[in-house]
Amino acid sequence: MQQTKRFTINLHPQPEGGYTVLVPALPEVVTEGDTREEAVAMAREAIELVLEMYREEGWPIPDDVETEVESLTIAA
Repeated sequence: MQQTKRFTINLHPQPEGGYTVLVPALPEVVTEGDTREEAVAMAREAIELVLEMYREEGWPIPDDVETEVESLTIAA
């Protein structure tokens, strides 16, 4: 029986619209969607595919990596 795991996703709004999604615990996952909902759905699918690859290769499933967001103002 497969366990359930939680994975933090980072949604990055794009200037032209849509979102790019990164998963800190799974650097192989980079996906996108035209809307937030689509981006989250694409992330779920990509995570599932990467986890399937991990299982097939016998690799351990990594733990989640929670991220913090900080903003800096710098003269440019």
